[in-house]
Amino acid sequence: MIIQTETRTNDVHLLDAPKIPGLTFRAFRGEVDYPAMLAVIEGSKDVDGIERTDTLDNFKIAYESLHNCDPYQDVLIAEIEGEIIGYNRVFWDKLDDGTRTYTLFGFLLPKWRRRGIGRAMLHRAERCLRQIAADHADDGSKFFRSWAADTELGTVKLLEGEGYDPVRYSFSMVRDLREPIIDRPMPEGLDVRPVEKDHIWLIFEAMNEAFQDHWGYRPMTKKEFKQSMKYPQFQPEHWKIAWDGDQVAGMVQNFINVDENKEYKRKRGYTEEICVRRPWRKLGLARALLTQSLVYLKQLGMSEAALGVDADNPTGALRLYESVGFRCVKRYTEYRKPLA
Repeated sequence: MIIQTETRTNDVHLLDAPKIPGLTFRAFRGEVDYPAMLAVIEGSKDVDGIERTDTLDNFKIAYESLHNCDPYQDVLIAEIEGEIIGYNRVFWDKLDDGTRTYTLFGFLLPKWRRRGIGRAMLHRAERCLRQIAADHADDGSKFFRSWAADTELGTVKLLEGEGYDPVRYSFSMVRDLREPIIDRPMPEGLDVRPVEKDHIWLIFEAMNEAFQDHWGYRPMTKKEFKQSMKYPQFQPEHWKIAWDGDQVAGMVQNFINVDENKEYKRKRGYTEEICVRRPWRKLGLARALLTQSLVYLKQLGMSEAALGVDADNPTGALRLYESVGFRCVKRYTEYRKPLA
């Protein structure tokens, strides 16, 4: 739990900060900063062409479950005359292939962009990550990492101008549920059952195993999964889990984001964490579970379904989703730069 405090942190001096009257930088102070940080996200998304709905409760959950990140050291806040106008955060990961990624990302209110603030904050984030990386063994590649949607023009320009190269693409996809849905039969011997409490950890283990083929993979920890259960989008009552006897063969973790639907005046359901374990692949299981999910969401009154996909997914996920009616609506790019 992050403790609210007013006195733990002090100002941070950036040598390359622009000379703007009233501009200062400081470290994170705890929960007292959450509302203003959330306001920066809200104030940025329209200009950046990003559809997202964040709540203060979800923001708190996220900061209570940070992975390889101490917010008191790894968050930098920008202020003008004491009012928060932006922030960034860093964290790191060791992937299954031995690569270490050192991630930075941030938000800045549009009014204060193109003045050098974001660039100075990025440089400081890189310095922090270099210090973190210095304590890690040289047993694999090390990269700075960030990402941006194609509509986040300022972020794209900043990252590319600082030497970050695009290395991977992903898409947000949407499917109109008013169009016909061709239901696909389950492979012989498999069945879908309602999720019960004692199923949860079997599903967690199956999900981790199934995703090990994906690019940039590292297994989710039990601690992280327990934290994910706190979000309102954790809705196992909507999941479609395929069983072969007492073994989980595959899944689609459906959910409905009520707050998001209200904000954007739509009826959307999500079909996420779509995966099949190796022994049950190439049987049509993913297609069967996905089309069942589409029918189910339509029965719940949804008019569209959405998901995210890695453009180069090795199991052919993009082709599968397109074949059942999903269409790409936004592209995201992951950027990397060697950590020298």
